[in-house]
Amino acid sequence: MITIDEARRIIAAGEARAHEIGVPVNITVLDAGAHLKAFSRMDGAVLGSIDLAMGKARTAILFQTTSEAVWEYCKPGAPAHALELSNGGLTPFAGGISLFGRDGTVIGAVGVSGGAVPQDLEIAQAAAAAVA
Repeated sequence: MITIDEARRIIAAGEARAHEIGVPVNITVLDAGAHLKAFSRMDGAVLGSIDLAMGKARTAILFQTTSEAVWEYCKPGAPAHALELSNGGLTPFAGGISLFGRDGTVIGAVGVSGGAVPQDLEIAQAAAAAVA
């Protein structure tokens, strides 16, 4: 289970990295059941990326991996082509990371959107590193 204190630390770590690289983003933290635990919309973050941050986190937690790893299964020619159309729609590109507890169980996921995809990934990695 992810606590609100952990979720706040994840958000703070993501915001700190976003400030460092000068990219306002939206950051979503979901619990293990894919329900919203915490959210941040930084000043200046693109409104259209709110849904993307949520979608990246949701994609990561549903498959207990990173959001971009899901693309390997749903890209054209892959065994589960069009998988991104399942589960009400997936967001299979970088910026969503599953979060694991000390015992290795999935406790939630973080999703970041608002910058270029590599920037979103960098911020999500910084946010995920706050889980100790």
